[in-house]
Amino acid sequence: MRGPNLQIAGLLDTLCPMHAVLDRTGHIVHAGPTLCKLSPGCAASGRRFSELFQIRRPRIDGSMAALRAHAGEKLHLQIRGAVRTDLKGVLTPLPEYGSPEAGGMGPAGGAVVNLSFGISVVDAVRAFELTSADFAATDLTIEMLYLVEAKTAAMEASRMLNLRLQGAMIAAEEKAYTDQLTGLKNRHAAEYLLQRLLDSEQDFALMHLDLDFFKAVNDTMGHAAGDHVLREVARLMVEETRSGDTVARVGGDEFLLIFTRLTDTQCMQDIAARLIARLEAPIAFNDQMCRISASAGSVLSCDYAYPVRERMMEDTDIALYAAKQDGRGRHVAFDSSMRVGNRMARPIEAKRRAED
Repeated sequence: MRGPNLQIAGLLDTLCPMHAVLDRTGHIVHAGPTLCKLSPGCAASGRRFSELFQIRRPRIDGSMAALRAHAGEKLHLQIRGAVRTDLKGVLTPLPEYGSPEAGGMGPAGGAVVNLSFGISVVDAVRAFELTSADFAATDLTIEMLYLVEAKTAAMEASRMLNLRLQGAMIAAEEKAYTDQLTGLKNRHAAEYLLQRLLDSEQDFALMHLDLDFFKAVNDTMGHAAGDHVLREVARLMVEETRSGDTVARVGGDEFLLIFTRLTDTQCMQDIAARLIARLEAPIAFNDQMCRISASAGSVLSCDYAYPVRERMMEDTDIALYAAKQDGRGRHVAFDSSMRVGNRMARPIEAKRRAED
């Protein structure tokens, strides 16, 4: 079994480096350098073409007669082995005359199969560590790979930019919904969450809590002490609420607490009593003790036929004012009798006047 003469073999290696020369029995008698790189040693092994490649289309038995019968047609092939690479090929029969000694291609009845990667080229270049030297000089594969790499790099840069922008947006939104002093949610966040709960028709309890005697801390010990007290109050309230609840600072010393799926008045009373008891414990600051208390008013969404955010927040204000009027340091659950006609009292304003 002899291959083509050296001159013709070198010509084929240059023009189509991924080719195979077959003899009349379908054995490979010469392989281009790139094909050898895909299957080391294939040129010397003398294996049949159908042993090295699985012919997927057309559905033929892989014999030389069947291959020559489909000369000029596109062959869909796959390299057998660990790295299964898809290839495209086209077979051209060799002339029926000429021996290698006479300058011909070899024994009559043979053929040349030229191969290419098609759309699998990107994976193949990576798997077999191919370079531009493994392709014909006129092959546009390398240029295409450069475009693919450029597109990939551009897409990765775009992805990273989008991630940074998304992160910046999330950070900006988080900042917009966070109270910077305490780390709690702010009024915007509380109102947004309340509306979401109402839109989803989920029951919840709403508490408006206001610190008592906080102004005295600021006046006698300074704003640094007041800020310290607010941060401690925030920490204590988070400790006394569940992970699914929300604590928001909505004013200087005013807080909204949202308790999801809470519908029991007595349970709210117990929570409020526990919160007030903890907030009445002295808070140390620079070897001094800050003493405050808290008053709270609350409502349950299930007590309304059609709960509305603004109405519920107004009612917690009314209940809070009632707690202040009753002597502070206590919790009052809202009752409709607390409303005077259709006018709502301005409890917070009145509370401020009482503290001043």
